[in-house]
This record gives sequence, C-alpha cells and structure tokens, in this order.
Amino acid sequence: MIAHYLKPALSKIIGLCIVCAVTAGSTAFARIRLPNIFGNNMVLQQKSDVSFWGLANPTEKIFITASWNNKTDSIVTDGNAQWKIKLQTPAAGGPYTITLKGDNTITLSNIMIGEVWVCSGQSNMEWSSYQKLPQILEEMPHSTNNNLRLFQVPRSTSQYPQDNIEGSWKISGPEALEGFSAVGYFFAKELQKKLDVPVGIINASWGGTPAETWAPAEVVTTNDVLMKSAALQNQTPWWPVKPGYAYNSMIAPLTSFSIAGVIWYQGEGNTVMPFTYNQLFSSMISAWRSAWQKELPFYYVQIAPFAYGNYNVGNLIREQQTKTLNRPNTGMVVITDLVNDVKNIHPTNKTDVAKRLSAYALAETYQKDVGIYKSPMFNRMEINGSKASLYFDNAPNGFMLKTGKAATDFFIAGADKVFVPATIKIEKDKLLVSSPEVKNPVAVRFSFSNEAMSNIFSKEGLPVAPFRTDDWEVDTGKVK
Repeated sequence: MIAHYLKPALSKIIGLCIVCAVTAGSTAFARIRLPNIFGNNMVLQQKSDVSFWGLANPTEKIFITASWNNKTDSIVTDGNAQWKIKLQTPAAGGPYTITLKGDNTITLSNIMIGEVWVCSGQSNMEWSSYQKLPQILEEMPHSTNNNLRLFQVPRSTSQYPQDNIEGSWKISGPEALEGFSAVGYFFAKELQKKLDVPVGIINASWGGTPAETWAPAEVVTTNDVLMKSAALQNQTPWWPVKPGYAYNSMIAPLTSFSIAGVIWYQGEGNTVMPFTYNQLFSSMISAWRSAWQKELPFYYVQIAPFAYGNYNVGNLIREQQTKTLNRPNTGMVVITDLVNDVKNIHPTNKTDVAKRLSAYALAETYQKDVGIYKSPMFNRMEINGSKASLYFDNAPNGFMLKTGKAATDFFIAGADKVFVPATIKIEKDKLLVSSPEVKNPVAVRFSFSNEAMSNIFSKEGLPVAPFRTDDWEVDTGKVK
C-alpha cells in the first residue's frame, strides 16, 4: 500500500504517477489490494469488530464475504483509492475463508479466529534460532501446530508513519520458527495450550533499539525532558535511535489490526539516561493504546542483572520499570533468577520468561486461575527502634531462601546515607531488617545494583522485585 505520510515533494510525484496511470487505463491501479497483514493463514481476533482495509480504484464497489457466516458486506472505495470496513468475528475457530470481489477477486484461505498478540522490544525479545538459543533449537523439530500462527515484521524504519509492512502469516513449524522471537513463540504456545484456541503472534522487535524509536515521534519531540534524554543516544550502524523511526515502519502499519495485547522486553538500550525511562515508557504505552483505540494489556519484562559499565544504571531502569506499574492494565515479570552469567546481556533462558508473561496474560486478560503469578513487591516500611519491618504485596504465604542460610542483597542505612549489609529475619507477613552498625535506620535497599541476584523468593518460587525505600542520589559514573 502507499504510505499516508510522505514528504511533500515525493507525495506530489507519486500522486502524479497515480493520475497518469489511471487516465492511461492501467489495470494495476484498478485492482483490490490488501496490506500484507491480511493473508492466507492469518489469525483474526475473536468476538471483535475487526477492521479490514486496502486500496482499489476510486468509486469501485467491493463485496466481502466471510465463510463463518456467509454474510456479504460491501464498501465503496473513496477518492483517495482507499476503503475500510468492519467485520464481526465469531468465537474462536476455523479454518475460514474471506472473499473480496470488485474488478478482481481475492480469496484468503485457512484463516483462524482466536487471540492475537504483538511482541516487541530489543534483542532479548528478538533473539531466536539465529543466536543458537538451545531452548528454541530443541523446540523447532516439535513446533508444528496448525493453531499457532506467526508473523515476522522485518527490520525497517521510516521518518513518517507507514500503512504497510513486508511479511506474511505462517503456520508454526520448523521453517516458520527459524529467526522468530523465542520469547514471543513460547508465550504464544503457552496461551494456545491453556486457552485451547488459535493464537497469532506478531513479532516486531530489533536488537539494541532504545524505547524512543518505538514511540511515535511526537511523544519525544514535544517533551523537553525526553528530548534531552533522546539526544544522549549515540548513533550506531546497527539500529535506529531517532524518535519514531521503528514505530513508523514496524508498529504504525499494525495499529488498525485488532489484537488482544502486547508483550514487551526492552530497557537495556535506555541505560544512557535511566531516570526518564518511566516517563518515556508510560508515554509510549499511552500512545500505542491511542493508536489502537483500545486499553491494550501491556505486559513487560524487567531487565535482567548485567555488569554494565556504569554504576547503578541497570537497577535504575528496573526501578523505573516498577514505577510503570502505576499505569492501568500493565504487568511486570521479574527475572533476577533467570540469569546464568551477569557478563552476558542476553540470558539464554527464554522459556521461563515467556511462561511468566503468559501467566500474567492468562490471569489478567483471560481471568484464568494460574495461582500466584506476581513477584513480591515492596509495599511499605515501618521503623521500630533499630529494626525496619518491610511489608510486601503478592506474598500471601511468606518467603523462602532458595540457596544459603541468609537472605542476600539487603542493605540498610541511617541518616548518614551510608549503606551496610543487613541481617534479615523472615516472618510470615514481613521481613525484619537490621544491622548492628545502624542504630537508627532510615532506608533499606534490596538488589539495588546492576548485577544483584538475590536468593529470597516467595513461597511460590517467584523472586522478590528489587526496590529501595529512599530517593537519594546514586552514582551512575563509570565502574572503576
């Protein structure tokens, strides 16, 4: 399809070409054309008014028949050669066909009705069989599933929002899974199994990308704080950093396509200025929801422990990600326990990341009973003499140590702001934190460093989310 947003001069040239082609009687511009997101093997969101759109000759009347109800709807193409119509989808099922008739006929076949999700972010979402991930390589021979469909959005950028993308829907199998997001696939596989409906997963991710490029440009360019942060991103030969460039080409073309929700794994690319990440990420979520005209569920992964070159930048991003939970209909999975090497920014365990994301979706979006699926989150602190009592959400049965005899990565400080290792006593509904070096505690920090991987978990086996009770300045200088 022709982009809606083009540079003025280029728009005039293309427009002139269209006029010339039509007046010359060209049949190429008189035919029904569909964006690539519509095709054989696709999944459409169930029980929804899904948008269906494309191009054709102005004033051309198009008849659309869906086999799930054999009802024929029609729409007349406007003067911009565009048409758009809503189709009511039934409950999950299939396969179905959709036939479009105008000056030409298009039949889309093997269409399933079910649940559709988008997965996006940077390399930890993007990583696949191309990176020789053991879990996905083991999965590939067993990945054939007619009720699971994959759409890969290729890496691309644009200065202006586009209305089409390259790619096609594929039935899950070894060939389709090659190069596809491991997290996205395992997430979709779990949903398909637990919901017993067809599931479509659209992968739009790109390693290294900061969040600025995934947000519409105006989110950043109309905000002085975010503009200053974006200016700190260094241009690279491997990924875009300009505001809106990935969004325009890889997300904007999808925003009229009905989906159930989004999963997101990104943040490492924003450690250059971690303090603004919550504002940026929250604004991006709002912009995506506005574009889809739906309060999309947005479930994301808190970035993993890693030995960054600057102090505290990783834990500050994690703190900012926790703050984003204030946005409605969001959820965050904690993965401090799913790392086998803090010198590798790409943890290889993608299966458990996907399972934690899918548990969130099953519980929150589909109201399934999956047990405790949220990590314990700090709620409040009470000071009693020389001890600090910490209370948490999402730990109804208390805490346990997975290894060792004492909880690790807790630090306590008095008014002097000097943090020292703390001793922890586990009680059913709280943790008691103290140190003989701090007679009058003021603040507690837990797992508040780039590399921290604590051994304390909920009784259900989920790691406690990193936190701090203070808002004091922290060092983000180069690691010495």
